[in-house]
Amino acid sequence: MTRLDAVVVGAGFSGLYMMHLLRQRGLTAQGFEAGKDVGGTWYWNRYPGARCDSESLSYSYSFLPELDQAWKWPERYAEQPEILKYIEHVATTLDLRSAFQFETRVTAATFNEADDTWTVETGSGDQVTARYLIMATGCLSKPNMPDIPGIDSFRGDAFHTGLWPHGGVDFSGQRVAVIGTGSTGIQSIPHIANQASQLFVFQRTANHCVPARNGPMDPVVERTYKSRYSHMREKARHSMAGDVVPESYVTIMKLSPQERRKEFNRVWSQGGFYTQYPFTDLMTDIRANDLVADYSREHIRNKIRNPRTAELLCAKDHPFGTKRLCADTGYFESYNEEHVHLVDLNTTPIRAITPTGVEVSDGHYEVDAIVYATGFNAMTGALTAVDIRGSSGEILRDAWTGGPVNYLGLSVAGFPNLFTVTGPGSPSVLTNMVSSIEQHVEWIDRCVASLEERGATRIEATPEAQATWVQYVNDTADATLYPQANSWYIGANIPGKARVFMPYVDGLKDYRDRCDAVADDGYAGFTVA
Repeated sequence: MTRLDAVVVGAGFSGLYMMHLLRQRGLTAQGFEAGKDVGGTWYWNRYPGARCDSESLSYSYSFLPELDQAWKWPERYAEQPEILKYIEHVATTLDLRSAFQFETRVTAATFNEADDTWTVETGSGDQVTARYLIMATGCLSKPNMPDIPGIDSFRGDAFHTGLWPHGGVDFSGQRVAVIGTGSTGIQSIPHIANQASQLFVFQRTANHCVPARNGPMDPVVERTYKSRYSHMREKARHSMAGDVVPESYVTIMKLSPQERRKEFNRVWSQGGFYTQYPFTDLMTDIRANDLVADYSREHIRNKIRNPRTAELLCAKDHPFGTKRLCADTGYFESYNEEHVHLVDLNTTPIRAITPTGVEVSDGHYEVDAIVYATGFNAMTGALTAVDIRGSSGEILRDAWTGGPVNYLGLSVAGFPNLFTVTGPGSPSVLTNMVSSIEQHVEWIDRCVASLEERGATRIEATPEAQATWVQYVNDTADATLYPQANSWYIGANIPGKARVFMPYVDGLKDYRDRCDAVADDGYAGFTVA
C-alpha cells in the first residue's frame, strides 16, 4: 500500500493551492479528483450563464503576482469558461496535474490509531495511507436533486445545473421547464429563454436579486487596479468580505429619507454586492433591512410589465441578503417575453414529474426538457458523502447528525489529522471564496509545518474547544438577521438536514485574527501528540 504524507481531495482552487504548498515543503502528497480535469466547482458548473459574483480582478490567486499583471479578464464578472481557463493555466504553470488522479472519487477514509494515519479508499479500488487528510471538496459541490414523485419517468432530456453536459445543450425550438429560481436558475433562465420556444419557470421562493452591472472590463479600472494589486490583495486579506469594499460605511437608520434614496441609487448603479457592502446595519436591524428590501422590490417592479408576475418575483418572506444574494443580468426582463411563463408553486405545487412533463395541482405542462436548478447540499454535503471514520470508529455524517460541529471550521474532534478547507464554521460562502480558501490553506500549511518540525504525528481539536467554537458561531449568527431565512445556509433546502446556520458571520478579518491567535498560542484548543 502506498504511504504518503498527505492526501488532498479535490482539484479546485483550494485543492490546487494546497497541493502546491505541500510540494513546496517537500512532502509526498496524492490528490484525487472526480472530474476529468482541474477546476472544482468551475469544472462541473457549465450551465448557460454560469458566472462568478465576485469581480474578476479579485477572484483569483494572490500568490502569483506576475500572473496578476499578465492575465486579462474580458469582463467585470468572469464567466465560467474564463475562470476555468485561468485555473487550467495555473495547474499547467505549476505542474499540478501530475499530483492528481482524475476521474477518481474518494469513497472512504479510516483513521488508524496504531500509527496515526488515514487509510483512504477510492471508487476505483485504490487504497493509500497518509498522515494528513485534507478535504478540499468545496462548499457547493454536492448537487441536490429534488424528491419529486415520478422524477425518473420523464422521457425527455433532464439536466441539473451543477452537472451540466460539457458539450453544452441546445434548447432551440424546445419547450423547457426550469425548476428553481436560486442563483443558477437566475443566471441560466435568460440564456435558455433566448433559445426555447416555450419556457416554464417553476418558482417556490422568490430571491432578492440585484443588478450585476456586468460588462466588458474597463481598461482604466484594470490599469488602476493592477498598479496597486499588492496593496489591494493585502487589503482584501484583512477585510470583512475578503474583497476590496467601499472606503466609507453608512448606517441606514441615521440617514434622512432623501439621503437614503441617494445612497440606494448610488449602490444600485454600482451593482453586484456593492448593494450591501456599505451598510453597517443592514444585517442587524430589520428596520434598515426593510428599507433596502422595499427599494429592491421597487427596482424589480419597474422592470416587469405584468404586475402579477412582478409581485411573484419580489421576495417577501425573508430579509434582504439573508439568502445568498443573486446578481441579475437580464433575468427579470426575460419575463416580459410572451413565451416565458412563471408558475407559482406556492399556489400550484408540483404533484409529480410525468413521462411528458410537469404536473402541478391545477394542470399539466408538457415539455421536451427539464432543468433542475435546485442547488446543492451546501457546506457539508461533499464531506458527509464520504465514509470518513475517526479514531473511535465514528462516522463523520453521524457526528454531524444534529448539525456540523468542528473547531475553526478546520478540524473535528475525534478525527485527528483531518482538515476541511472552508468547512462549516468558517466565513467561506459569505466572502470572496478565493480569499477564504487561501487563508485556510495557508493556515493548514503552517500547522503541518509546525507538526513536522516538532516531530508530532497527530493533531486533534479538543471537544471543549469545539463546543466553545460552535456556540460562538451560533451566537454571532443569532445576533444577525441571517437565521430568519429558510436558506441553504441553514440546510433548509435538504429534507431531513439539521437546521443550523453554518457559515461564520463576523467576517474574514476577525476570523483570520482568531485562527492566527490559535496558531501563535501553540495551537490552543488542539491536542498535539
